[in-house]
Amino acid sequence: MSIFDLFKQIEKKEGSVLPVSYIIAGLGNPGAEYEKTRHNTGFIAIDALASKYGTEIKKAKFSALVGEAVISGKRVLLMKPQTYMNLSGNAVAEAVAFYKILPENVLVLSDDVNLDVGKIRIRKKGSDGGQKGLRSVIAQLGSDGFPRLRIGVGKLPQGGDMVSWVLGRIPSDLADDFSHAVTNAVEAVPLIVNGEFDAAMTRFN
Repeated sequence: MSIFDLFKQIEKKEGSVLPVSYIIAGLGNPGAEYEKTRHNTGFIAIDALASKYGTEIKKAKFSALVGEAVISGKRVLLMKPQTYMNLSGNAVAEAVAFYKILPENVLVLSDDVNLDVGKIRIRKKGSDGGQKGLRSVIAQLGSDGFPRLRIGVGKLPQGGDMVSWVLGRIPSDLADDFSHAVTNAVEAVPLIVNGEFDAAMTRFN
């Protein structure tokens, strides 16, 4: 085989790569001080997803750290916005505009203080439910018509401070339940990407 034939094979292989047609954004805050906090549950889920599909979330692009994977036959951009939670939508909107992706092909993974630890909730669309990252995504996309998967981090105790709660960590006695929820979230993703919402909601909600 000549060097020219080798180049042609490489070009053919590169040309056959699927374009990014789906975005999965995990919400959280950048910085070591926020690692493993309730509010970084979206980051934790994205890292677990990347591990399953053999990629890394380390390239800086779209005001985020990103990686790519093929899930349910689609090339998917995995992203962890680095804009801080309240501005998450800025990063998501950058990627959406670049790839010309419709909102229904954007899945957002986030924490949910209205769900017990160990539970997840899948929805095709809807309100932000008080989650400021989701609120930002809705505002920047100009639509609430994107799927979201929320992972329970426990309900705020009566009289508790919400900021302290979401920036705190899951207690050790609930760590296994939390890990189980993240695992379920990862398993639900290919169904969601494939448009099998009913199957995902029936199995995991």
